[in-house]
Amino acid sequence: MSFEQLAALGVLAVVVGALIWGRLRSDVVALAGAAALLALGVVRPVEVQGAFASPAVIALASLFVISYAMELTGLLGLIIRGAVRLCGRFGQAGLWAVIALSGAASAFLNNTPIVVLGAPVVRDVAESLKLSPRRFLIPLSYVTILGGSCTLIGTSTNLLVNDMARSAGQPTFGMFEITKVGVIVAVAGGLYLYLLGGRLLERPGGGEPVPNPMADDGEAEGALAEPSFFAADRPVRPLGAILSLVVFVGVVTAATLGFAPIAASAFAGAVLLVLLRVISAEEAYKGLRPEILLLIAGMVVVGLSLELTGLAASATGALATWVQALGPLAALAILYLLTSILTEILSNAAVAVLLTPVAVALAESLGVNPRPFLVAIMLAASASFATPFGYQTNVLVFQMGGYRYMDFVRIGLPLNILTAVVAIAVIPVFFPF
Repeated sequence: MSFEQLAALGVLAVVVGALIWGRLRSDVVALAGAAALLALGVVRPVEVQGAFASPAVIALASLFVISYAMELTGLLGLIIRGAVRLCGRFGQAGLWAVIALSGAASAFLNNTPIVVLGAPVVRDVAESLKLSPRRFLIPLSYVTILGGSCTLIGTSTNLLVNDMARSAGQPTFGMFEITKVGVIVAVAGGLYLYLLGGRLLERPGGGEPVPNPMADDGEAEGALAEPSFFAADRPVRPLGAILSLVVFVGVVTAATLGFAPIAASAFAGAVLLVLLRVISAEEAYKGLRPEILLLIAGMVVVGLSLELTGLAASATGALATWVQALGPLAALAILYLLTSILTEILSNAAVAVLLTPVAVALAESLGVNPRPFLVAIMLAASASFATPFGYQTNVLVFQMGGYRYMDFVRIGLPLNILTAVVAIAVIPVFFPF
């Protein structure tokens, strides 16, 4: 192995080990890895610059600002209050309707504020109906995760995979290109949670949850969720709420119809909200959430080092030789399961960056279309259900619902298996090899 390969492998091992250890902020770990690679000459300054200015980072930063504007103007709170009225009218069915609506909203908005605002509502309404909130809080988190996998902008993971695939020479994904697969997987998971999840969570349990600083997530990595970041309820500013909604719809429409890439349309929308004084420049900066953006940029540099040094190609060649006789469907299943397992340990941004180049190279070595492999990574990298610390919304409800660790294993592991089976079966139907 060359010096560059040894250095890239060593930095990768340290970064992954630090992320698993969980004692350091994940964004700091990623940036330290990028700095080490730059100092060792494995990557050049221009490549680091490209990672920090990638379309995924620009799009995500802009969408954070737009989402924060919708929260600050009281629009999200207004929606939540409407959900309260729905629950009061339809009882338990209303609670499940709120969970379903939260999942639908997560296809377009960051699911952290949705859960921060929605979880207290679900808890209080459940208690008023003399129902255990434990039956509904974990499903709320899981459904928003499933909903986020239904569109290109539903989660940062999808944007990141799209950006990494573009860098590997693949065509970019459309706004709703993955929606058919994502919706089928989400519906299957939602039905499981509705029919069986609540009953599993009704089982008696004891013990208080222990806060864990290892919480990582592709949309809000780096620390336990801070509810103070999102106010539980804000007064509605009618004009601001309308403008933020119109701008958001305009951004989605422009990207969907191909008028502009999602990074360009989202950036224009965020700037427009500042110019219209819907959100101040200071508030826009607060909404950027740099810990997430820097984590993604740093991990992009780490992933890029594997490609530049040839390590990704070597690993892919070994994997391709092993799965060659099994065929593309088996390769897809192996890649999905590997991604799903790793995302329970690492942040899904890290998993997406590490495996996207492998997915493209693996498909090309098998002589098949890389598209289904990329969709598999998008879905599997967000499928973090088996632990309370794999996704930030899980951490939120873990604390609020007084769950034990094994509650997530009991309900989340079967959901991981179910969504994996459905995804592996459905992906080739809409994305043929």
